[in-house]
Amino acid sequence: MSETDTPADWWPRMSDDAANAEARRIIDDVYRPAPPPAPIPTSYRDDTEHPAVGDAQPVWQDDHRIVPAWAAGTAVASIGIGAGATGVGCGVWLVLKGFASMSVTGVVCMGVLFSGIAFAALSIGAAFSRARSSISRAVYTGPVTKNTHVTTHTRGAFARSHTHLHN
Repeated sequence: MSETDTPADWWPRMSDDAANAEARRIIDDVYRPAPPPAPIPTSYRDDTEHPAVGDAQPVWQDDHRIVPAWAAGTAVASIGIGAGATGVGCGVWLVLKGFASMSVTGVVCMGVLFSGIAFAALSIGAAFSRARSSISRAVYTGPVTKNTHVTTHTRGAFARSHTHLHN
C-alpha cells in the first residue's frame, strides 16, 4: 500500500458541502478582526479617606531646593570674577594699545593670566567655604509651625533699609 492510497475502511468521510462549510468557518475565524486592546490608564487617583477633623498623618518631605546656597554663591562669585577679569583685561588692552610691539594675541594672553589667577582664588575660596559649612539633615518628628514676622525700616536720602526677622 502506498502513501497516496486510502484504506477502504476510512469512514466516516465529510461530504464536499460539509468540508467547504468547515473550510469557510476556519478562514473566517482566522481573518476576523481582533477586538481593540483595553485602554491603559495614564494617571492614578488616590481615593483614600482623609480625616474630617484633626491632623493628618506625618509625611516625609524631602528638601527640594532649586539651587543649593553654595552653588548660588559660587555662581555669583564666578560672574563677579569674570566681569572683573574682563575689566582688567580691557584696561591692560587700553594701556598697551599704543605700543607697536603689542598684538591682540599678547593682550589675550595677559587676560588669560588674570582669569587663571581669579579662578584659582575662586576655587580655593569655594573649597574652604564647603569644608567649613556643616551638613544639616531635616528630621521630621512632629507638627511644624513657622511664624516669621519681617519688619523693614527705610530711611534717609539714599534709602538705607534695615530688615529685622522675628521668629
